[in-house]
Amino acid sequence: MAISEGGLLTDEIRRKVWPKLLSVNTDDLPPLPARKELREDNKDYQQVLLDVRRSLRRFPPGMPDDQREGLQEELIDIILHVLQRNPQLHYYQGYHDIVVTFLLVVGDRLATALVEKLSTHHLRDFMDSTMDNTKHILNYLMPIIDQVNPEVHDFMQSAEVGTIFALSWLITWFGHVLSDFRHVVRLYDFFLACHPLMPIYFAAVIVLHREQEVLDCECDMASVHHLLSQIPQDLPYESLISKAGDLFVQFPPSELAKEAAQAAQAERTAASTFKDFELASVQQRPDTVLRQRFRERLRGEERLRGEERTKSILTKPRTNRFVKLAVMGLTVALGAAALAMVKSALEWAPKFQLQIFP
Repeated sequence: MAISEGGLLTDEIRRKVWPKLLSVNTDDLPPLPARKELREDNKDYQQVLLDVRRSLRRFPPGMPDDQREGLQEELIDIILHVLQRNPQLHYYQGYHDIVVTFLLVVGDRLATALVEKLSTHHLRDFMDSTMDNTKHILNYLMPIIDQVNPEVHDFMQSAEVGTIFALSWLITWFGHVLSDFRHVVRLYDFFLACHPLMPIYFAAVIVLHREQEVLDCECDMASVHHLLSQIPQDLPYESLISKAGDLFVQFPPSELAKEAAQAAQAERTAASTFKDFELASVQQRPDTVLRQRFRERLRGEERLRGEERTKSILTKPRTNRFVKLAVMGLTVALGAAALAMVKSALEWAPKFQLQIFP
């Protein structure tokens, strides 16, 4: 449901499903410590306080001030609690944009448990002491674009725009840049059920969706950066989500790693390592939905276009892609909420040292 059209539909369903996607036991939620204990002598408190105070736009319009202020205090507590329990994690500006989404959907106690699990898995690379791993993940953006539309890729390379325009998209799961909360939680449904790198695939399909705008722009860094950093609010989200899933199946991170960075750097990113292979679920199979949807689209194009059935998906010729699709897929890794490859697809899995996730 989370990756299919419409997502989980309601917050009531999300309160039941999000914990399952992250393998959090809702019957055994620990109580939050006293507020004073959390905030006293906490090195992150002042920065968190400043960021939360600036987060007014993340709360529903028309919410009474006292209710919003109460939620902001809860938001601060959740963040400080997760950081206190996990000293290896480092706060970054934008983290509160993710946490507030969970708070508004599931409430403070459950949000604390979900955010802690998310922070030690999907968001782990963003919470290092340096931005090295975050930069590495951003480096996947251009290879994805190059696979689909070399013209857009080459134009962006000529403009020397880089990937920094997508930084806030990635580290906030688009929560900071989308004004409609419905679109934010729809994306969270998708990302929670998918591989930790899925947000960068979604960033790529946004750029590709704006192909003509990009190519019509002046080919210089300032102009292209300004265009891309202003994300449209009327995006066709369901179509883009579907395309992002298709691109992940066609061009998994293991195939893009060499282009994204040197193998040694790739081995150090949490998103690239999966010791949670052992925990792969046999009940929940996002790979089945994605691959079935992809095959149905190809069959439809075959009926309409014959030999040209793949042109609407790929514009740059690649060898043996559809043979490889037969052994590619996604599945929910319970306990990590990161997608691991199903047993039938292990032969193409990344040959990394699986040592990041405990």
